[in-house]
Amino acid sequence: MGLVPPPAPAFTEPEPPPQPIAVRPAATRPTQPPPAPARPQPKLAEPPPATPTFQAPRDPIGAPPPEAIATADSLKELETRINGCLACPLGAGRIRFVFGEGNPKARMMFIGEGPGRDEDLQGRPFVGKAGELLDKMIGALGFRREDVYIANVVKCRPPDNRTPSSQEAQTCLGYLRRQIELVKPGVIVTLGATPLRELLGVSTGITRIRGQWQRWNEIPVMPTYHPAYVLRQYTQDVRRAVWSDLQAAKTWLDEHP
Repeated sequence: MGLVPPPAPAFTEPEPPPQPIAVRPAATRPTQPPPAPARPQPKLAEPPPATPTFQAPRDPIGAPPPEAIATADSLKELETRINGCLACPLGAGRIRFVFGEGNPKARMMFIGEGPGRDEDLQGRPFVGKAGELLDKMIGALGFRREDVYIANVVKCRPPDNRTPSSQEAQTCLGYLRRQIELVKPGVIVTLGATPLRELLGVSTGITRIRGQWQRWNEIPVMPTYHPAYVLRQYTQDVRRAVWSDLQAAKTWLDEHP
């Protein structure tokens, strides 16, 4: 037999070598700055606590009725009836009630604004530095302190010695009016702008109106500077002006005995 050649192997194309996988580089993102730290939110200011509305008492001691004032027959009785007054905000902060003092039948009456620190401690009007100067003024006129009568528009010390508000002054004014009616002075000397404004209703500045006669219920009134102002403005002009005003008041008394 002839030899049969072996079958040729089936032809297969060789597999292509594995291609490397192209790795696409990751897209580069632009670098971002780190986020700014959060700013602390400002705290909202808490509203201040509401100031309680002043409530005037209704009892006859804390709020003396007008009829009790009008029927007081003497300064001592009037003081007894009103020294517990709390009818305006000043009463709650006082140490002493400063009624007034002097001769109950004085021919000359001095009216100031209100008590200061020394007056609040002692319960007497014009006992501080301004009071010392007032005593010298009174002495220069030939009087002693006990010969005249001294009072204020308000009977309790305003905080920090501020000027009393019109509401405070008007609440207290009935007491002063009754004091004047009981003393029946021949002449009144008002010290500073407050008694002039609250008692007489004259709002003109004291610098312009001092030395010019006014009237309250037919009583002549001589307005002049407050002693505290004189101490602050201790000039020859101011002292001369006050002395002129006081001499005019004294001359009126001498001419109308």
